[in-house]
Amino acid sequence: MEIIDWVVLGATLVFIVVYGAYKTQGSKNVEDYIRGGNTSKWWTVGLSVMATQASAITFLSTTGQGFYSGMGFVQFYFGLPIAMVIICLVFIPIYHRLKVFTAYEYLESRFDLKTRSLAAILFLIQRSLAAGITIYAPAIILSAVLGWNLTMLNIVIGVIVIAYTVSGGTKAVSVTQKQQMAVIFIGMFIAFFLILDYLPEDISFSDALSIAGAGDRMELLDFSFDFNNRYTVWSGVIGGTFLMLSYFGTDQSQVQRYLSGKNIREMRLGMIFNGVLKIPMQFFILLVGVMVFVFYQFNATPLNFNPMATEAVYASEYADEYKAIEKRLETNHQSQKEAAYKYAKDPASDAYQENGKEFSYISTYEKVDRQLREEAKVIIKKASDQVESNDKDYVFIHFILNNLPKGLIGLLLAVILSAAMSSTASELNALGATTSIDLYKRNVREEKDDQHYVNATKLFTLGWGVLAIIVACTASLFENLIQLVNIIGSIFYGNILGIFLLAFFVKYVRSNAVFIAALITQAIVLIGYFGDWMPYLWLNLFGCALAVGIAILIETLFRSTTKTPIENS
Repeated sequence: MEIIDWVVLGATLVFIVVYGAYKTQGSKNVEDYIRGGNTSKWWTVGLSVMATQASAITFLSTTGQGFYSGMGFVQFYFGLPIAMVIICLVFIPIYHRLKVFTAYEYLESRFDLKTRSLAAILFLIQRSLAAGITIYAPAIILSAVLGWNLTMLNIVIGVIVIAYTVSGGTKAVSVTQKQQMAVIFIGMFIAFFLILDYLPEDISFSDALSIAGAGDRMELLDFSFDFNNRYTVWSGVIGGTFLMLSYFGTDQSQVQRYLSGKNIREMRLGMIFNGVLKIPMQFFILLVGVMVFVFYQFNATPLNFNPMATEAVYASEYADEYKAIEKRLETNHQSQKEAAYKYAKDPASDAYQENGKEFSYISTYEKVDRQLREEAKVIIKKASDQVESNDKDYVFIHFILNNLPKGLIGLLLAVILSAAMSSTASELNALGATTSIDLYKRNVREEKDDQHYVNATKLFTLGWGVLAIIVACTASLFENLIQLVNIIGSIFYGNILGIFLLAFFVKYVRSNAVFIAALITQAIVLIGYFGDWMPYLWLNLFGCALAVGIAILIETLFRSTTKTPIENS
C-alpha cells in the first residue's frame, strides 16, 4: 500500500466515526439511547437494516462465491421480499403498539418471564458468536494479504466500533451506517467498472457475460429438489423466508434498527426499501465476483489466493510438488485464455466432439483448473494444517491489491472495514440493549432512573464488545465465512421464530408448553446440524415447525390429562 492509500483509508474511517459521535452526543435516556428517540426516516431505517446485514463478510465471501460458484447464491435471498411483507403486516404493528425496546419484551406479555429470557439468551448466544466473526472476517484476510498482525487488527476494529457504539447508542449506529453504505456502494461500483475496463479492448460486457456463462457461472436458478444442492429456488423461497423472518422479525440487531423509525409508516417503508434493494445488491456483488472470474481468464492467477498458504508450502518439503502444479496451471491458463478469446468472437468455436459427445473447451479447461486447485489444497494441508487452504474469501482482496490504482486500494479497504464496523456496531448495540432490558432491568428489584439503565446498557455493550474481540482472536476460518454466519443463525433462528409465531397466532398454547418445546427443539436442531440431516437453510423451517408442533402437542397432552390449566398465565 502507498501513502495515498493509507490517507484515503484513514480519512474515510476517521470521518465516519467522528461524524457519528458528533451527531449523537448527549443521549440522556433509554428512549434515546436504545430506540434513537424514534426519529429515523425510512431511508435511514432501510440503509441501517441493509448495513447491519451487509458485513465485511458479504463483500469478501460473496465475491469469492461468485468467482468459484457463480450466481446461484442469489437464490438464498429469494425469501426476503416475502419476509419483509409479513414483518410489515404482523411484526411491526405489534412492536409499535406495545412500544417495546426489544423484540423479546412482547414474549413476557404473551407468555411469561422465563420464555422471554430463554428467547433473549438464545439470541445472545448466536449473535455474540456472529459479532466475533464479523470482526474476525476482515481481520484474518487483511492480515494474510497485507502482513498486518491479526490480533492487533481484531483489537483495533473492535475498539473503534465499541467507542462510537457505546458513546452514541442506536442513533450513532444508524447515522454512521448511512455514511458506511455510501462508501460501500461507491467502492463496489468503482471496482466493477474498473474490472470491465481491465478486460481486453475487444471483449465487451456482453462478451464477458457469455464467457462467464460458458464457465458455468451464470446459472441463476435451480428448480431441483435435490438436498445435495445447497442453493435452489425452493431452499431460497421456503428456507430463506423462514430465515429472513427470524432474522428481521426476532433478531434484536435488526429489530432495533426499525424500532428507531419515526412512526409505523417510516418503519414499514424502510423494510420494504430493504426488501426491494437487497436482492439486486446481492446480485451485483455476485456479478462483481463473476467478472473477476472473467478477468482471470485473460490474466495470470495464483494457484491459491491466500498468500500465507503459498508461503507455507514454499517453505516446506512439498515446494517442488506445488511448483509443478503451478506449471500445469500456467499451461492450462494459456489454453483457457485462447478459448475465451475464440468464444467471445465465435461461440460455435467452443464446441468439440469426443466419442460422439459434444463438449465445451471453456468448461473443460475450467474443470482442469478446479482439479489443480484441489490438488494444491491437499498439498497445503500436508505442508501446514495451521494455514487455511480454502481461498474463496481471499479472491476479491487479491484482485484489489494487485490490480487497482493507488488511492482506490485505500477506498476498497475502507469499504471492507466500513462493512465490518457497521454490522458489528448493530450487533453490539443489540446485545447491550437485550442484556440490559430483558435480563438486567427485569430482574432488578428496586426502582432505578433512566440514566442508570443508559449506563448499564453502555456497560453491557462494552462487555459484549470485549467478548466479540476475544471470539475474533480465537476464531478459525471456515469453508466460507458468509456461510458460517448463516449457519450459526439457522441453528437458532428457526426455534426463536417458532416461539414468536406461537405467540402471534396460536393463542391455545401457553408458556410452559412453549418453554419446554423450545428447549427440546434446540437440542434436536443441534443434533440435526451436526448429524448433517439437511442443508443448513432448511434448519430454519425445520426448527420453526418443530417448535410449533412440539408446543401444540405438549399443550394438548397436558390439557387432556387435567381439567385445570397447566398454569395461571
